[in-house]
Amino acid sequence: MRIHTVAALYVLIFARFFAFTREDYALILLTIGGVMSAEAMNTAIESLADKVSQEKHPLIKAAKDTAAGAVLILAVISIGVALFLFGNFEGFAAMYNFYISHPLNLAGIIVLSVLCILYIVGLPIKKHKPGTED
Repeated sequence: MRIHTVAALYVLIFARFFAFTREDYALILLTIGGVMSAEAMNTAIESLADKVSQEKHPLIKAAKDTAAGAVLILAVISIGVALFLFGNFEGFAAMYNFYISHPLNLAGIIVLSVLCILYIVGLPIKKHKPGTED
């Protein structure tokens, strides 16, 4: 889910450089929502299957594989939507010119990229346990 979240963030940041209509933005949001919903359902099915039985069973494997396959199908479709919507050289040229001509914005996107990588790899974060003092 972390990779999907980061991908959605970048899609929304970079979308401003393209001449998208309201319908294009609606398609982007529906696509992001569809992939994230499918990922959430996949997680729910896998968690429930793991709770029901820890043993390897062909029906549990089929349920997990089907749920993961649904996420894969939507992810591939989202790539097709992205190619269709972002397949515009002028948008990429505008993005390039914006970041090259504004060094602070370029630095900001670099810092954001580093933070996103750290988020994806899941740096250990100390979590506060209720009832304890730090």
